Amino acid sequence: QVQLVESGGGLAQPGGSLRLSCDASGSLDGIYVMGWWRQYSGRAREKIAHVTSDGSTSLDDSIKGRFSISSDSFKKSVSLQMDNLRLEDTAVYYCYANANRPTRTYWGQGTQVTVSS
Repeated sequence: QVQLVESGGGLAQPGGSLRLSCDASGSLDGIYVMGWWRQYSGRAREKIAHVTSDGSTSLDDSIKGRFSISSDSFKKSVSLQMDNLRLEDTAVYYCYANANRPTRTYWGQGTQVTVSS
């Protein structure tokens, strides 16, 4: 089992910044991808960023140039730096980790990000 705990959400103004962090604990050996999804109210969750065990990163077009993903200690933590926030970034952000042995996706509890003037 893997436990993921997010932190860093909150309220920001348009153009402002927030940094989300996700700390993992438990059986971490099988983790090979970590990242972030977000979910708008009343809509399905969508993947926005991930980092793999070899350090490769991927960002959704909606956040390229504004957000960045990093992992100082892969399998133990992953962060999402969010700059130049827009009103449409308001959502619940979920940390996730894909693992094998057994194959499973783990989720954090979600953290609310609200961008408002």
